[in-house]
Amino acid sequence: MDATLSDPLVGRRLDGRYRVLGRIGRGGMGVVYRAEDERLDRAVALKVLRSDLAHDPTARARFVREAKSAARLGHPGIVAVLDQGVDSEGGTETAYLVMELVDGRTLRDVVLDSGALTPGEALGVTADVLDALAEAHRKGVLHRDVKTANVLVADDGRVKVADFGLARAASTSGQSTTVGTGDLMGTAEYLAPEQLEAREPDARSDVYGVGVMLYEMLTGAPPFTGESPFSIAYKHVHEPVPPPSTKVPGLPRALDALVLDALAKDPFERPADAGEMLEQLRAVRSSLTPEQLAVRAVPSEAPATVGGTTRLEKVRASDPRPQGHQGHRSRRGLLVGLVLLVLAVAAGLSWYFLAGPGAYTTTPSVAGRSPQEARAQLQAAGLDVEEQQGYSDTVAEGLVVQTDPAAGDRVRKDGTVTIVVSQGVQTFTVPGVVGTPRDEAQDQLVSTGLAVGDVTEDFSEDVAQGSVIASTPAAGEVVPHDTPVALVVSKGRQPIDVPDVVGQSRDAAQEAITDVGLAVGEVTEQISESVPKGAVVSQTPDDGTLFRGDAVALVVSSGPPLVAVPEVQGKNVDAARQQLEGLGFQVRVENVLGGVFGTVRSSDPAAGQSIPKGSTITLTVV
Repeated sequence: MDATLSDPLVGRRLDGRYRVLGRIGRGGMGVVYRAEDERLDRAVALKVLRSDLAHDPTARARFVREAKSAARLGHPGIVAVLDQGVDSEGGTETAYLVMELVDGRTLRDVVLDSGALTPGEALGVTADVLDALAEAHRKGVLHRDVKTANVLVADDGRVKVADFGLARAASTSGQSTTVGTGDLMGTAEYLAPEQLEAREPDARSDVYGVGVMLYEMLTGAPPFTGESPFSIAYKHVHEPVPPPSTKVPGLPRALDALVLDALAKDPFERPADAGEMLEQLRAVRSSLTPEQLAVRAVPSEAPATVGGTTRLEKVRASDPRPQGHQGHRSRRGLLVGLVLLVLAVAAGLSWYFLAGPGAYTTTPSVAGRSPQEARAQLQAAGLDVEEQQGYSDTVAEGLVVQTDPAAGDRVRKDGTVTIVVSQGVQTFTVPGVVGTPRDEAQDQLVSTGLAVGDVTEDFSEDVAQGSVIASTPAAGEVVPHDTPVALVVSKGRQPIDVPDVVGQSRDAAQEAITDVGLAVGEVTEQISESVPKGAVVSQTPDDGTLFRGDAVALVVSSGPPLVAVPEVQGKNVDAARQQLEGLGFQVRVENVLGGVFGTVRSSDPAAGQSIPKGSTITLTVV
């Protein structure tokens, strides 16, 4: 059955954000999936802790350490870890890392599919790996598991180093500063002698792993292989490394020197760190011709023949000694062989009890006990004890969380076990992110150790669009490390529809404008025959939107124009009416004594007064 179709994680959405699309591969501790970050609309790689390790605090710590190690480095040649968290859907906890998605293959797959690379290709890949590791070494981080399976070659040719799960901070005191899963972890083909002998690794141990990788790229296989990890380990510790040119005739001696320097048994004979080896590699590459850089290994063939006879047969045919002499030599060879066998067995036994499995015991389980009880039990097993502090979500403060090496892992019989004593739940202070752009705020939260919670948007008059208005919990609050911090992000100033106030009274118009958050701008008056005095004639702007506090200008009617009342006393009433109406007045007539003469006696308002056009003038007629 297709693993993707049968995988229960495929199709799920972790933490309401990461939709799992399909499985990419499976490693020692986790399964890697292709996923979509629906919040940021981008493809990512999702590394999920295996379900059988979900409740193992050591495995969980390694997951967190991988995220923090990669976050500290931020190098283009290192696969970026973007987020980490735990999804609790259905009551089942799923620990995960969100990583940069690299479309391509591992370097191991490249070598398996294509065979040995040319020196030019191998040096190019190695230079990229060394450049990334040099950044880690400069920041005091050791990878501790350098191998072809942890190097990704993208489809566009980019080379990236992955899986900092075994990474530790380099210690000047000879002790690790972080908790791991035992001193002897990794793939035997790539481990340095000091790692196999349970001695403290340093940057030169990573250099050894790079040397093995370069050897494998040049020849198609690591320098030492065997039927078991112990046989491979023995060779790394005791046997000399055959120069690559003995496997691939035609390889330049300068390449032999570069590889053998990196694979020196004594760490002090190797380059001090990845940066120093990178300088040596560049010097070697610049000394090689295009032809030397293009040499490629060919598959091994049967012994070469001369005229139908193998070279081995030619040598035997040219031996002048009789066959009987050959048989006396065979018995002597058998004796020598027996002696060598005895020496090999003795060396093997010596290695077994001094550096191999016989030199080790297993770490007792002391998790959940007091430091005093744990120390007594470990010392009773013949082990030295050191103590470190660490945080725990499940183990009460003052009790042992775990050990390094972990319970059940092997440790030298006279070795040291570090107990990690709980400091309780780890807490962080929420950083001040108000006013910070959204991406920077999210990065700041993650770098602090906190997760980003729900992100909502709202209008703000004070905070620029795209920046944070508020966080919950607020800045300065001390919260458990797994507390998500919700953010409110500004959509910018809120647009406000301009109200239509034309025709309204001045007071009503001003109230309508200020009620929606706008301001009343300049107010001017204008004579109007159509708009009553005190009402709004026009506004600027008359529609559209403004922002809070923006002004709307008003033009208010001062009423119709003023016209002087003419002298109509003594005139015939009809002539007076015609004159007044011609000027825009309304005329009302009041007859005295019946108005039999039809003559205007007076007007109200009186002649000479200026009154609004359209006003009514009363004529008294006799």
